[in-house]
Amino acid sequence: MTGRGLSVAIGAAVAVGLLVVRRRYLVITVNGASMLPTFTEGDRVLVRRGSVPLPSRGDVVVLRTPPSPTGWNGPPSSTGPARRGWSIKRVVAVPGDPLPETAADACGGPAGTPVPAGRLVVFGDALDSYDSRTWGFLPTEQLIGVVTRRLTSRSDPPRRAGSDRVAIR
Repeated sequence: MTGRGLSVAIGAAVAVGLLVVRRRYLVITVNGASMLPTFTEGDRVLVRRGSVPLPSRGDVVVLRTPPSPTGWNGPPSSTGPARRGWSIKRVVAVPGDPLPETAADACGGPAGTPVPAGRLVVFGDALDSYDSRTWGFLPTEQLIGVVTRRLTSRSDPPRRAGSDRVAIR
């Protein structure tokens, strides 16, 4: 193989590798205070896309925020602006775990009953977070992915802006 042919082969392998990584991972910039003190505004995190396997209790996940203030369990709201976008939250109960008391009203069941299959209970680390305490169970199909690590913190030096960053609350 000539030097040029080898360069083309290496370039193609790198391009395919980057494509695979971009399909499997996202780099997301945290926007908001729902996960204080764990993550602060401006932190960048690496998110493994997909929900298989399901996240474990304690994992931090990125999810599609409920489309209305009534949440996933209630009927669509005709008043007030719809909440759109992504959120970052911590998984506090997985299917089969007891329903936490602080989420029982929003989830429509008594505390201690098992979380049903296909549902999670997620809380922000900040007590005033918009989460399962407000909108109830999170359907697992609303998961974007699981946070695997913090890449940079707000206190790190600024980096060049990239098109692959998405702000989440």
